[in-house]
Amino acid sequence: KKAKEGSLALEEMAGGTFTISNGGVFGSLFGTPIINPPQSAILGMHATKMRAMVVNGKVEARPMMYLALTYDHRLIDGREAVTFLKSVANKIEDPSRLLLEL
Repeated sequence: KKAKEGSLALEEMAGGTFTISNGGVFGSLFGTPIINPPQSAILGMHATKMRAMVVNGKVEARPMMYLALTYDHRLIDGREAVTFLKSVANKIEDPSRLLLEL
């Protein structure tokens, strides 16, 4: 409620362990998010833009968005981090997967 009203204090946002940063709303096309201690990871979501993609051997314009995951390797193994990132990407590509929990 406070976040919607714009009255959330900085102290009330401290202490999180995971952050989602949506730089895409500001036009960010790609970047590497930086972890703020004590966070263990941060997911950066960037702008969706039409880009050239090869589909069935032909170049087509398709909407594409870059995702970036920065994580503390002392806490999170690379395999789990990449598995999580691919899961997020799959759900963004096909939101019905959220409903079916795939």
